[in-house]
Formats: sequence, structure tokens, C-alpha cells
Amino acid sequence: MSGLSHFDAKGDAHMVDVSDKAVTARIATAEGWVKMAPETFEIITEGRAKKGDVIGIARLAGIMGAKKTPELIPLCHPLPVTKVAVELIPDADLPGLRIEATVKTTGQTGVEMEALTAVSTAALTVYDMAKAVDKGMEIGGIRVILKDGGKSGRYEAK
Repeated sequence: MSGLSHFDAKGDAHMVDVSDKAVTARIATAEGWVKMAPETFEIITEGRAKKGDVIGIARLAGIMGAKKTPELIPLCHPLPVTKVAVELIPDADLPGLRIEATVKTTGQTGVEMEALTAVSTAALTVYDMAKAVDKGMEIGGIRVILKDGGKSGRYEAK
């Protein structure tokens, strides 16, 4: 299991000890999308969904998801998240919603998992709120596009 930090020498999963790491400002941005039928896209962007404001509620769900990450992902450290921003951008060419989440902290480990969880939670909320009219929606493209801070420095997706 060499190179994978969440496994010890025996191959057992464990929480990484970050106590000797420096406290630094850290940021991560993740992205993803929800593809849907053109009719579903119109219902959402025109505010006609029966369950309410799909984009606004999905934004809040993404923020909540980022804050709950250590409760969902077994080996994530609880972090003092200092900022979560989630944007859902309508894209008629998809058709669907592009989702981007940025999470910040000052701590001893990064916030990539929080950003990914924010995007995932927002996407799942869009599906939940519109599944009555479109069970064929597709969620995808979820990835980290920016990570900065800490020993490993900056990463930007190509």
C-alpha cells in the first residue's frame, strides 16, 4: 500500500496523523454537472419545479454537505471550515447545471474532500428535486480542479 497515506504498514486503514503538519491557509475547488432533458432544464431555470427553488436549495445542500464531510467520509479529519461557496450555473448546451464548490480553511490538512462532497451533495439534491419529471438525469464530471496550501503546494487541473 506504499504511497497511500490512509493505510499503515500492515495495509490496515487508519486516519492520517497530521499533528506535525504546519497550520496553513488551504483552499480547494471541485466541479461537476447534472445533465437533464431540455424540458427539465426549462422547468428548473424558469423556477417552475414543484418542490421549489432547485438551484437555491441545491446550493444550500452543497454548503451543508461540505460541513458534514467528516461524518460521511470515514477517515476525513473534522476541520474548521472558514468558507464554502457553491455555484450552480445553468448550461443550455449540456443541457443541465454545472456545479462548482470552493472550500477554505486554515488547518493542518486540505479541504479537497469537502469541496467534492459539496458538489456531490448539490448534484444529488438537484436529482432529488427534479426526479419526478426526469429520472434519466445524469451526474458526472466530479473532480478537484484546484487545491492550494500545505506541503504539496498548488494543484490545478488541466
